Amino acid sequence: MNKPVLVVMAAGMGSRYGGLKQIDPVGSHGQPILDYSIYDAHRAGFETVVFVIKHEIEDAFKAAIGDHLSKVMEVKYAYQELTDLPEGYRVPEGRVKPWGTCHAILAARKLIDGPFAVVNADDYYGPQAFQAIYDYLSQHADRPGCYEYAMVGYLLGNTVTENGYVSRGICTEDQDHFLQTVTERTHIEKDGANARFTEDDGATWTALPGDAIVSMNLWGLTGSFVSEAWDRFPAFLDKALAENPMKGEYYLPSVISQLIGEDKARVKVLRSTDKWYGVTYQADKPVVVAAIAEKTAAGLYPDDLWAEFQ
Repeated sequence: MNKPVLVVMAAGMGSRYGGLKQIDPVGSHGQPILDYSIYDAHRAGFETVVFVIKHEIEDAFKAAIGDHLSKVMEVKYAYQELTDLPEGYRVPEGRVKPWGTCHAILAARKLIDGPFAVVNADDYYGPQAFQAIYDYLSQHADRPGCYEYAMVGYLLGNTVTENGYVSRGICTEDQDHFLQTVTERTHIEKDGANARFTEDDGATWTALPGDAIVSMNLWGLTGSFVSEAWDRFPAFLDKALAENPMKGEYYLPSVISQLIGEDKARVKVLRSTDKWYGVTYQADKPVVVAAIAEKTAAGLYPDDLWAEFQ
């Protein structure tokens, strides 16, 4: 079995943040939040990272992240483009929004030939999560008739921001901690120790408990997922182009849910006690900067992350 590789989704538009949050510095030496994820992934055992980016940010991204990381890990790039569609499909006129997280994975399909973990570029996951997912992928290959996947689950209350709304995959699991369902909620707001979501722009709200398990898009998958996602892409496009051509998104959890429902895959829900941090909004940045400074002072990270590799 090939060693697991890390796939980083860094092509998001960052409209709520107001800039390239993937490369905005949060560390004392100008490190973006992604540097800390790569550091944690590297010490967990990952040796190769595939960045999924847009051509428009290529130069800035390489200058801020890719060039120095190439001294530590094997760095590859994939480019998420709206026009990367199955034969016979075209981008609807006026659409600028990316096709979603599953499409981001498909952008890297030619670079994935074995087990891989996938993460967002603008989230801090913590070292436990990367170690857990690396170990699982290293020890579990697909079984005959069933794909072996995994995800790292977080408590919802530890993943919401004080400064606006977020998208989260709300999970249910069985008694053996295998995933049963994951439902994408695209507008979740903090509500005391708990949270709430809306599907009609705030006209009505549904409560969510703070201890609900959520996906932060830290998945452990095998090459089988890429094939399945590509084969199912036309059905998604048929529906999206008819119902929501400007904003319909091909979500990674939706494909996983389909595979679970068809008994083609099972997904082990791993746990991390690390607190998640993210930079969804500009107002989130001071919180992340303070958290990174605290973790550095406690010895979890060196002040200059990559100095020993220079």
